[in-house]
Amino acid sequence: MTSTLEAAAPPRAARIATFLYFGLNGFAVGMWVVHIPSIERATGITHSMLGLLLLALGGAAFLAMQLAGPLVDRLGQRRLVPATGVLIGVALFLPGLATNWWSLGLALICLGFGNGSIDVGMNAQAVVVERGYPRPIMASFHAVWSIGGAIAALIGAATLRAGVPTQITLSVAGVVCIVIALGAGRFLLEATEPVAEEQVEERAKPPAKLVWALGGLAFGLMLSEGVANDWAALQFRDVLGTSVSTAAYAYGAFAVAMTVGRFLTDRVAAVVGPAAIVRWGAAIAAVGIAIVIVSPWVALGLFGWALFGIGLAGGVPQLFTAAGNLDPRAAGALMARVVGLGYVGLLAGPALIGGLAHFMPLNLAFILPLVLCVLTFFGGPVLNSRK
Repeated sequence: MTSTLEAAAPPRAARIATFLYFGLNGFAVGMWVVHIPSIERATGITHSMLGLLLLALGGAAFLAMQLAGPLVDRLGQRRLVPATGVLIGVALFLPGLATNWWSLGLALICLGFGNGSIDVGMNAQAVVVERGYPRPIMASFHAVWSIGGAIAALIGAATLRAGVPTQITLSVAGVVCIVIALGAGRFLLEATEPVAEEQVEERAKPPAKLVWALGGLAFGLMLSEGVANDWAALQFRDVLGTSVSTAAYAYGAFAVAMTVGRFLTDRVAAVVGPAAIVRWGAAIAAVGIAIVIVSPWVALGLFGWALFGIGLAGGVPQLFTAAGNLDPRAAGALMARVVGLGYVGLLAGPALIGGLAHFMPLNLAFILPLVLCVLTFFGGPVLNSRK
């Protein structure tokens, strides 16, 4: 196609650059996740206090998304995305420096702000890049996010086993993020396809109910994902009684399974459609988390987390693509709503697990994502009405 999509950089180069930003983000989040048990111990906080601090992290992420969405439409992605990559890299230094609940809270607010900003920017860029291809490619970007998380899990497990201080590990990881963010920015695409003036006049705004419905589904799926991100390692340590290094493999199993699932999703979505991906993926995830809840064995628990990851792999990319294509005139703002609601679930929703864990065993608290996966199965057909 001939359009201003090609003005800034070739689509292939922009695709590779976008892969790097997704990998950067997944790596940064993963490095935080695998160090949660050691940071919790170093700061002397309880599970319930950790849940409250995760709520602050999620609130900062949501605020950043609402600010970043309009900025994407106004200032452009080639400025915003690299800046947010640098921001999350700098913020990654901070949790390792925390010594008590309030210093960790400040660190997580900064980390949440950086994560929220880059999530909106990189997903908006992914929608632009996808328009230059004749086939779905959004899920592959999210697969690279999962690769970043899996790499972080492996590195984190190795450094924890070797006794490397958390402060050093997170600081080095932050430097890596900053270098990647600065190097990949010049390859990003800036403009979307031009829309004729008469088409702008005729094109109606997307129904608000549809935007909120997509956001609600994203909330449920990403809250479930957030349970794995923030509590899988703790569930292995506290419920199954594993070591900290072994506990890191619980999140690793989830992240690797999600990676495989997302690399397969684009091909499957082209055949069965996005609604089927969302619905049946949620059903598989429900089975996986049910296994985690009842399993007394490490091997079966790993299988449950892996099945949970495969089930959740494809749904969110379908929702983000739908949101980004509702109206190209305000793609950033619309994505900010859907991505924002989703990441409230991913980052703040696990705070609910922390609260529930204060009153019941941690594995029983996982009934919450089980219920949300079942509800998503019944709500998935909303994607058939997005046009």
